[in-house]
Amino acid sequence: MFGIILAGGSGSRLWPLSRELYPKQLLNLNSEKSLLQSTFERLKCCMPDNKIISITNTKHTSNVKMQLGELTDNPVVLSEPVAKNTAPAIVLATKFIMQKFDSDPVIIVVPSDHLIKDNQKFLSTVKKGEKLAEDGYIVTFGIQPNYPETGYGYINTDEKLESGYKVKKFVEKPDFETAKQYLKDGNYFWNSGIFMFKASTLLNETEKHAADIAKIANEFDFTQSEEIPFVNFDKMPSISIDYAIMEKSDKIALVKLESDWNDLGSWQSIYDISPKDENGNVFIGHVLDKDSKNSFVYASSKLVTTIGLEDTVIVETEDAILACKKDKTQDVKHIYETLKKQNDNTHLVHKTVYRPWGFYTVIAQGQGFLTKIIHVNPGQKLSVQSHNFRSEHWVILSGTAKVVLEGKELILSPGHSVDIPLKAIHSLQNPYKEDIEIIEVQKGDPLIEEDIIRYEDMYGRV
Repeated sequence: MFGIILAGGSGSRLWPLSRELYPKQLLNLNSEKSLLQSTFERLKCCMPDNKIISITNTKHTSNVKMQLGELTDNPVVLSEPVAKNTAPAIVLATKFIMQKFDSDPVIIVVPSDHLIKDNQKFLSTVKKGEKLAEDGYIVTFGIQPNYPETGYGYINTDEKLESGYKVKKFVEKPDFETAKQYLKDGNYFWNSGIFMFKASTLLNETEKHAADIAKIANEFDFTQSEEIPFVNFDKMPSISIDYAIMEKSDKIALVKLESDWNDLGSWQSIYDISPKDENGNVFIGHVLDKDSKNSFVYASSKLVTTIGLEDTVIVETEDAILACKKDKTQDVKHIYETLKKQNDNTHLVHKTVYRPWGFYTVIAQGQGFLTKIIHVNPGQKLSVQSHNFRSEHWVILSGTAKVVLEGKELILSPGHSVDIPLKAIHSLQNPYKEDIEIIEVQKGDPLIEEDIIRYEDMYGRV
């Protein structure tokens, strides 16, 4: 068996903690591991590390590789140059597996942002699905509803199979009255977004029901390269696997997911799964409260004080605060979309941004300048790079920095500084055992992260 982890996602519903460049699958929401890392560990119950393929957007690739690199050597990560929804991603990852491993295995596809704690029951469900997949079905895993949820899609089942049900139809997110009827009927399940199939079954059904995707997929040869070229991939339609194939195929079966499951799609869902105090509150971080009830407060960088709240959500980050009623948390995505339309960077990135070599924090920004604190972990180094639009000035705060500037090496201790002229080829490195921190002052226009030309990079980003 092989596994495909869908590790894209924009991070809109858990804003402001989740951002476009650091979406929820990369966050540690309820444990020491991120949702992505927990997903990888779950699949390791079913298959070896090297049979787990992750596919993500190119803007998340370095973070995905960094997180998975903590769990396994040389994680296999495919990079989509542009977001095209789940159907093109799943089809190409399936083709990658068939070509690279010269086999026609059963493949399980899982989102990277679900919370499942009981891995043993998950494994037993997978084993049931495997039998149906071997018989030529595309298997979807359904959740037995226990209340009339309007935020999930539903799957209507028909005749009983040996270890599941034949699927009659997929249903869009219903209104409340319809959801109540689905719950009463008993043959409707929540759509978990987890699928399983033989590779050849999926590709054959793609030929039948999504010929445009199949035709473009034939342009890719993964025996020659693991790259997904933009020119080819950009021709793909942007469509989900449900719309492209699942809703059209007559080979769909459902297996009831036996484990716990939560897609953590809103701050309400985070509240629901979190331990609560005697007043029904969930407080995370530095929170001081008096007389609040049934509320959720998340403080990431500051003291947050609350008095007399009821059924309220407050989320504080370095650069943004969300405050809303608990029953309005699904509307957070509208705030996110508004910020995106306004080109407000608070939808895109945190002030603190993690990289494979460490992290940086933006501490000041204005017309023509930007100031960061850069933290480089021991044994790590930034890429050899240059910039077309900005010069930089570095001041060493702590540790010992090795700076390579136009071919010359400089060893700088705290208090020393260096100027990086426009278009100069340079690198910041830490070959020592202590962390280093520097202040970086950028001057120029535009001051954007995309203004990087890489020449060498130990993390494969050239």
